[in-house]
Amino acid sequence: MPPPIYLNNAATSFPKAPGLGEEVCAWTESVPYHFGRSGSPGIDPLRVCRERLAALFSSGDPTRLVLTKGATESLNIIFHGLPLDGQTVLSTAAEHNSVLRPLYLLKKKGKIDLCLVPCDIQGRVQREEWHRQVRERRPALAVLTHSSNVSGAVHPVEELFAQVHENGGITLLDASQTAGLLPIDVDRLGVDLLAFTGHKYLLGPPGTGGFYVRPGIELAPLFVGGSGVRSDLLEMPPEMPGRLEPGTPAVALFAGLALSLKWQEQNPFFASAMNDLLSRLESGLLEAGARVFRVDGERTPVLSFTLPNWDVADAGKVLQESFGIICRTGLHCAPLIHEWLGAIPGGTIRFSLSRFNVAEDIAMALDALHLLLHEDH
Repeated sequence: MPPPIYLNNAATSFPKAPGLGEEVCAWTESVPYHFGRSGSPGIDPLRVCRERLAALFSSGDPTRLVLTKGATESLNIIFHGLPLDGQTVLSTAAEHNSVLRPLYLLKKKGKIDLCLVPCDIQGRVQREEWHRQVRERRPALAVLTHSSNVSGAVHPVEELFAQVHENGGITLLDASQTAGLLPIDVDRLGVDLLAFTGHKYLLGPPGTGGFYVRPGIELAPLFVGGSGVRSDLLEMPPEMPGRLEPGTPAVALFAGLALSLKWQEQNPFFASAMNDLLSRLESGLLEAGARVFRVDGERTPVLSFTLPNWDVADAGKVLQESFGIICRTGLHCAPLIHEWLGAIPGGTIRFSLSRFNVAEDIAMALDALHLLLHEDH
């Protein structure tokens, strides 16, 4: 049986950086050491990982990078660590549930006033409405996904965040879909806080991620416990990043992420090749008769569509079981955006590419879709 065609990289990337599995295995099977204490040999993979992440985000100080299990944990730590009681939080209908659900919880508890700005038909926030809400509400925090995981539309972050700063607020960028894919300079974009995950376009293992905190912004710890240092204190030590990293770190996983980051530094990819494949896929879908949710301007290699007379879940199941094409169907954990795209209630079929996809993958996917569209079922 031929290997599967993997078109679900917006969920979790595959394949990973070469050597990732061996690196994680080696650290799992090696003698554990507590880095930062006396007697620990070699290089601390956590420190190396932070340094490479700081370089990736042009953030300067590696101690401002906090390592977590992923973007969801990062976002929860940020939301609960900021002094938001009684304040307005501004976000958008394009957000993932890892943003929406923690904010809904804070709203339900009466902690925040939540304002969600609608999208346009391509999945980008409506700029004029964003600007109006910022002027009128003067939010303490504005939260924005860098790009939609449903349509692939990239937001004009620099413009939107500049206005938030002008009105006294701070900014949080969810870079889960763009870290490792698009250049991210936190200073240029005006990012005060940035959440990311390691298992998507950073090509790292699941269970890794983190967030960046601009100097001058302090978060109250959401989780507290052992930190290996300053054990005499009744509270978490004040120094970053240990203040926000209690417990035993997943050293093996972050060693794997550090390897992935190094491999990407040494093997930069050319977005033009991936965009060419995306254009071929979009053209082929339109020619076959699919309804494609098209995006103009800057985008990620994500394409959502539906097929006439097919339920999206049924189509996804057939694509995988009959053709070995792995994709994602449904609402993609971003329920609100589908109203503005016109994809309610079922959602979409989503193909998402990576640097490892080739022209043959696209050709075989289009052949399969042609068969589905001309099949009686």
